[in-house]
Amino acid sequence: MHKVAGPDAAFLYGERPEWHFHVSAVVIVDPSDAGDSFSIDAVREALRRRIHRVPQFRWKLMTQVAGIDRPVFVDDPDFDVNNHVRHVALPAPGDKRALGQLVGQLVSFKIDRLRPLWEMWYVEGLEGGRVAVLTKIHHSIIDGVSGSDLATILFDIEPHPEPDPEPPPYIPDPPPTALRMAAEAAGALAAWPIRTMQYSAQVLQQGITVARHALRDEAPVQPFQAPRTILNGQLTGTRQFAYAAIPLADVKRIKNVFDVKLNDVILALSGGVLRSYLIDHDELPMTPLIAQVPVSIRTDEDRNEVGTKVAAMFASLATHLDDPADRVQAVHDSTQSAKEMRTALSAQHIMGLTDATPPALISLAATTITRSGLEARTPPVFNLIISNVPGPPFELFMCGAPIEAMFPMGPLLFGSGINFTVISTADRIDFGFMTCPEMVPDPWDVAARVQPALDELLAAADAKEAADRTAAKATSAKRPRKTKKSAAG
Repeated sequence: MHKVAGPDAAFLYGERPEWHFHVSAVVIVDPSDAGDSFSIDAVREALRRRIHRVPQFRWKLMTQVAGIDRPVFVDDPDFDVNNHVRHVALPAPGDKRALGQLVGQLVSFKIDRLRPLWEMWYVEGLEGGRVAVLTKIHHSIIDGVSGSDLATILFDIEPHPEPDPEPPPYIPDPPPTALRMAAEAAGALAAWPIRTMQYSAQVLQQGITVARHALRDEAPVQPFQAPRTILNGQLTGTRQFAYAAIPLADVKRIKNVFDVKLNDVILALSGGVLRSYLIDHDELPMTPLIAQVPVSIRTDEDRNEVGTKVAAMFASLATHLDDPADRVQAVHDSTQSAKEMRTALSAQHIMGLTDATPPALISLAATTITRSGLEARTPPVFNLIISNVPGPPFELFMCGAPIEAMFPMGPLLFGSGINFTVISTADRIDFGFMTCPEMVPDPWDVAARVQPALDELLAAADAKEAADRTAAKATSAKRPRKTKKSAAG
């Protein structure tokens, strides 16, 4: 039995038909040279032999009566990989729009909670003979960093590795008895008042810290400072998907020229994409868009723990600035300020809201927000989520076939109609765009703006390098030249 951690319980109890708390990814595979080693049966067999390395893939959910205490994960006695790997084919011509439409439909549905919380779709019919593999995993058993690590377990780092041995026999542990569950619920109920008092004291202390940072000249961005845009409104359960890719080397060059972090470049590029989109729709606000940026708080000690180890950081995308160089610097200043506040708050962190609140109340709050239409009537908490995940820095293979691309997808919530999720691999950066069509009718219109936004930043980097060279020459010319002394002297 594995009790669900506080944040992961929030993902489970806060899930609504309009808010899906699964994370997804599409990998594009080229099986042309893999022969018979690549097929849906081969994928199922590979998973069967490796699934014991990721035990949470064989856990199913067991909830407490009335949501008094956090639920638990127990071994599924009827686990079968074949129940989780499904087969579907794209209609001709199998282009990227057809794939995006299919993926959007598949991620629009919540994962079946009667089984372990993941599913995989083997998608045939892509142009060029390629295959797409869509994986959906509930956020309660995975986050961005652990998902990236998981990829190195489920995939291979060479096309023809040694065959996996037969896995050890699966002997599921028996589920807890009703008496044990009732006793734990009673203990949790008795502890809620104490936890609430501790959490209230923590909130007061952190509120003082936030106020102190808010008085600085470079005050960090806070929730609810985002302008309302066409990207924000009342979410429905429908999703759409698009993707784009750019060279990692170009992003690193911009990072080095401006002396910022790789994530700063991703945020500035995303700001350029959204600025262009909003200008073309005559909807660019005077104040900058605000992104919620998930930040991993995993350490070496808890790197292999199941669940979510993520904190939220808020950053300006500087969309009000026309000059891309100014935008990069403004984003960097915003993230630095946010990191300083995040460090101070983390030092005071004892527990989260979900550790001090019965899960049933979280469910009630989520239902109230979605059914009352508060998402469309209150100031946005943020304009969108932008998640940047470092992926494996080497080539990956799946059953002998090379993985050409990996496009991740994150959830939509709190009235945000678009999500940017980004993963860097050996030589590229892949963008996955998840949208709600009521706010963003065509996600490909957003995806098409990634390369122009990158070109804009590259041109700014060229200009800065040229200016730096000119300044260096001018400085060198002003320096007095040393004269040689005469032999007699």
